[in-house]
Amino acid sequence: MRNLKLLKSLRSSELQGPGSPQCLSVRADTGSLLVASHYSITEYDPRTGQVVSEASLTAEGFLPEDGTGTVVGLQDLAELESACLATVGGDVVLFNFNTCQLECVGSVDSGLTSMSWSPDEELVVLTTGQETIIMMTKEFEPITEVGIHQDDFGEGKFITVGWGKKETQFHGSEGKQAAQRKTQQVQPATAWDDRRPRVTWRGDGQLFAVSAICLQTGARKVRVWNREGVLQATSEPVNGLEQALCWKPSGNLIASTQRHPNKHSVVFMEKNGLLHGDFTLPFSKDQAKVKDLLWNSDSTVLAVWLEDMTAGEDKQVNTHIQLWAVGNYHWYLKQNLDFGRDSQKAPVCVCWDPERPLRLHVVTRSWTSITYDWGWTTERSPGLDATDNACVAVIDGDKILVTNFRQCVVPPPMCSFELQLSSPVNQVTFLCRPQSTNQLAALTSDSQISVYSQDSGEQADKKSADGFRMMSRPLALQKTFRVSAPHEQPLALWQLLWLEDQLFVGVSSGLLPTSSTLLMLHPAHDADDTLTVRSETEVDGVVVSLVHCSQTGTVALQLEDGQIRKLRWNLPEPSVEDWRDFSGCIINFPVPCVQTALCSISGEEYLLGLTDRSHLYAGDTELASNISSFAVCNDFLLITTNSHTCRCLQLSTLSVKGLQAALASDGGDNDETLRRVERGSRIVTVVPQDTRVILQMPRGNLETVHHRALVLAQLREWLDSLRFKDSFECMRKLRINLNLLYDHNPKVFLENIETFITQLGSISNINLFLTELKEEDTASTMYPRPETAPVQTQPVSVQKKVDIVCDALRSAMESMDPNKFFLSILTTHVKKTVPELETALQKVHELRENPPDAPGAVSAEEALKYLLFLVNVNDLYEHSLGTYDFDLVLMVAEKSQKDPKEYLPFLNMLKSLEPNYQRYTIDKHLKRYRKALHHLSKCGEEHFSEALQLVKEQKLHSEALRLYPADGVHYKALSCVYAEHLMEQQQAEQAGLLLWRCGEPASALQAFASSSSWRNAICVAQQIPLPPDQLALLARDLAEKLTEQRRFSEAALLLDQYAKDCEEAILALITGSVWEEALRLIYMHNRQDITETNLKPALLEAFSTQTAFLEAQVATFTRHRTRLAVVREQKEKARLDMLDEDGPDCPDAELYSEASSVMTGSKYSQSNSRISSRSSKNRRKAERKKLSLKEGSPMEDKALMYALGEILTTVDKMREEVHGLLKALVLFQFDKQAEKLQLAYDEALQMMEAAVPEVWPEGLQNSQAPLTGPNSTANSIMASFQQQQRPVASQQAAEVMTAPKMRNGIKWKLAVLM
Repeated sequence: MRNLKLLKSLRSSELQGPGSPQCLSVRADTGSLLVASHYSITEYDPRTGQVVSEASLTAEGFLPEDGTGTVVGLQDLAELESACLATVGGDVVLFNFNTCQLECVGSVDSGLTSMSWSPDEELVVLTTGQETIIMMTKEFEPITEVGIHQDDFGEGKFITVGWGKKETQFHGSEGKQAAQRKTQQVQPATAWDDRRPRVTWRGDGQLFAVSAICLQTGARKVRVWNREGVLQATSEPVNGLEQALCWKPSGNLIASTQRHPNKHSVVFMEKNGLLHGDFTLPFSKDQAKVKDLLWNSDSTVLAVWLEDMTAGEDKQVNTHIQLWAVGNYHWYLKQNLDFGRDSQKAPVCVCWDPERPLRLHVVTRSWTSITYDWGWTTERSPGLDATDNACVAVIDGDKILVTNFRQCVVPPPMCSFELQLSSPVNQVTFLCRPQSTNQLAALTSDSQISVYSQDSGEQADKKSADGFRMMSRPLALQKTFRVSAPHEQPLALWQLLWLEDQLFVGVSSGLLPTSSTLLMLHPAHDADDTLTVRSETEVDGVVVSLVHCSQTGTVALQLEDGQIRKLRWNLPEPSVEDWRDFSGCIINFPVPCVQTALCSISGEEYLLGLTDRSHLYAGDTELASNISSFAVCNDFLLITTNSHTCRCLQLSTLSVKGLQAALASDGGDNDETLRRVERGSRIVTVVPQDTRVILQMPRGNLETVHHRALVLAQLREWLDSLRFKDSFECMRKLRINLNLLYDHNPKVFLENIETFITQLGSISNINLFLTELKEEDTASTMYPRPETAPVQTQPVSVQKKVDIVCDALRSAMESMDPNKFFLSILTTHVKKTVPELETALQKVHELRENPPDAPGAVSAEEALKYLLFLVNVNDLYEHSLGTYDFDLVLMVAEKSQKDPKEYLPFLNMLKSLEPNYQRYTIDKHLKRYRKALHHLSKCGEEHFSEALQLVKEQKLHSEALRLYPADGVHYKALSCVYAEHLMEQQQAEQAGLLLWRCGEPASALQAFASSSSWRNAICVAQQIPLPPDQLALLARDLAEKLTEQRRFSEAALLLDQYAKDCEEAILALITGSVWEEALRLIYMHNRQDITETNLKPALLEAFSTQTAFLEAQVATFTRHRTRLAVVREQKEKARLDMLDEDGPDCPDAELYSEASSVMTGSKYSQSNSRISSRSSKNRRKAERKKLSLKEGSPMEDKALMYALGEILTTVDKMREEVHGLLKALVLFQFDKQAEKLQLAYDEALQMMEAAVPEVWPEGLQNSQAPLTGPNSTANSIMASFQQQQRPVASQQAAEVMTAPKMRNGIKWKLAVLM
């Protein structure tokens, strides 16, 4: 839905010469024009008006001096820095740009009728007067010469596969007569046809087509040849085929013209010569002739050069150049250049620029050159409020196709309504005044401006004759103005802008080729149908765009070099000034832009521009480089990208740098600003104050999307203004999660909950909202607020969100109208976190018992049916059964699909039971075992065995003990069962307590004995009471178990006091190194003999053991410490070397840092990922496997630190044990041994304490902090930052980094040994 808009027009009249121009070519490298006439060849630069080079063709004899010669072809050859031309006399001449010399490179005696170079300038095709084709290389070496007229079809000849005779085939709407219809005779070419062959190349240079007069029929026939000069195909006979021929550069169609009995068409052929589509020219059969067809370089525009067939009264003919474009299989006439009847102003040469696809060069008979630069633009209404209909106007010849996107989306080429004008339309502009932006003005090729606006509206709601209501009222013609501005050429006025009802702004050529004139047009005082120039403003530069901002009234200009100007149009004398920012700096685009728009970014006005290279600029700042289209609507910037996404950014919340960052990011999972679109989508328009974005696909069809950012912005605005109804309908239609109604601002929602209910009104809407409720905060997960938006604080509550909303809604509805909202009240019960199905069922039951008389109230059957819709029927049946209300159960069962044979016998059986046993049976059926036990405990003595079995099966021991009195028989039985269960669970001590208190001391004694709870066991044994010999035996058994558990002191107490065996007690204490207690018992029982036989040898053995253990620990500590220093030195060196070579991003650099083995995942750190983490023991085991002491392992340094810490902790824990041993050694005068042990232990502690700062340096603790400072390099800082961002591998790994604490406060030395 784009139009071709004239960006600038360059007219140059400085070039003059004898005769008239005949051929035109454009130099691709300089942009200058090559013009060949009857007498000479000239290189001319229209921008400067200077002749760059010139050579006479008559002086060299290539053309006759009387001016009757003809140049049949002209081509710029960039590689040879020459131009090649061919004359009708048969000469092929090279014109050297550097020397301005002419060189004849070949001659054909029979003369030449055309010359055509391949697009790659490697081959040239010449057609001769003898109706032959000569193909040569760029060095003019002949390749082949063949005749134009061939009897053979070509290599692509069609093959008949035998589908029967023509008479037996189906002929569609033509009927059977088509089988007997004879082939129509082809008419000869028209009289005005010049009979010359036409040659055109495909864009890739692999094929070329030749249109020539057939010798047999006299009509034109098209033949297709390949690069080797081999005929490929011949066109089917086409009656009325004309001389124009041009192959579409993209390669799929060959364009020509055909004159039908009732119309004049441009037709398209495929490379096999078959017709494939056409469109009709807006002329009658014999009104105009097509002189030529020209595709532009990107195949988007087809230029049709026409001339009237009959001359006027002044014997002159009118000349047109029409520009056509296709969309959705419809051909639009986008521009019509009317050159009038003056033969001197008529074009004689027309061509497209090879480098700029939308630049058209025209040279007239009077040597005037005109260069038109076009640009694609979408003419959309500029309004920002709801009165704007989001109209888009599409030019199609003398019609304007207007689509009102606020009311309906009509795919092109259809539209909401058409505006028929008397002449072809060149430009459309909408009124910029707010509230009137639906009015449009059209500039036609006859320099008239037609103004259209909406009618009075009386017919707005009337239906048409067929009964349909007209949704979009067409615009009506209000007035037609004639522009009095001078126009020496077609489109002398461009960039038309309608600022006010009586004020237009346009651009025309300036006094100099490098300047423009801004014309302020308004109706004349003496003739209100004429627009006169109120003021002229000269601009130093060529204006290529003119844009207006409806919010601020600013008009911005863009010059052809990208400079930006501001037009002060509302002053008595309009003026143009530089565009400046807030700081006063002049702002310009770095490169020219083809689309511009004004917007406000963070309160400052910017001019946005999009280049033809997809770069988007805000002033002189580049925002992005992959933009295909953009539009500004209200406070949003919408763009489509070449990566097939559509972004929507809120301008008031972003700075220019913020826009850059947003456009550079890929967006997160819930980024509301980003959405995917179809490949090649472009923005047509955005409906103001709405959420619709209209996109057009490359083929031309339309799609409407509701961009998430626009939708959420609209919803947030509505919710802030408490428009719950509009928000709900929008969210329901666009599938936005309804939780946002609450999550947007919970406090406001709860305060206005009655407003919410009143606005929604419909019970189904309220139920829909309730059923979608969930605990997730959608305002922070699914639809996160923009970063700059104020965050709504959530109310702090212990209750869950769903429960809060359900309770609040239920309370409000019950106070407003409980009968009307009964179904919604039921929904609030069912939807709660723990569904209150019993309450809901009870309310339904009450409704059944007491039906309300209020009008509109629901019946119990309807309520129950609705409840069954919300809840599974089986669940509801069971919950109704759990109420013990059989009427309610029957009511639910009747509404379900259950067979009465399934539930009636069960219900009858239940009714026959005693109430408590009945409830027990129901609860057990529903697997509510605690309730079942509670009811069963009330059923009496006969059901206790059943209760005991239930307790055993469901492990309800604690609940059962609370239900029976402690002094009863049942309580004792339950305690015994519970004790058995505890014994099975390896909790024998607790089992013993239960058995002891319920009067089972024998079983309790066994339980205590098995759990080594010796004190409880002794108490129970004496309570029984046990005989002394059995008590002594029990004490020995308990002491043996305690000894196995290294509880020597307790074992000695049992042996001494209860087994009366002092010797065994003393030996147990000596074995446990409890020296002082052993001495006490020796002297208490007067057994000094044990001192010599057992105590002293044990002391010496303990001394030897401790000394050897210390020596081993010290040796291991020293070895690990030394190895750790070596490993650290190696890793530091390797890390620095790797950082210097590869930088901080090297994946292996982290293995060589001090904290790397813990902070990062090396191959060892990932090796145990499959180990189960079901217990802390397994986890610790898995983590220890990572710490290998094997030399060269990646985590050897951490393994060494872990081992050193273990040694230090073990040695430090020996303080109390060594202290006791030293005292015993001194007592028995083993002073030497005591001194040696004290000295060895002291040296070990001092050595390890001194090594702590070396093994665990302070810097290692803070290795996660970024390393900065004067001695840091870029690599080291980057490495430290990356290391900082990596998580700690495990708790054990973190503990490795911390030095163990030594208990220096414990005094263990003996002064007598110092």
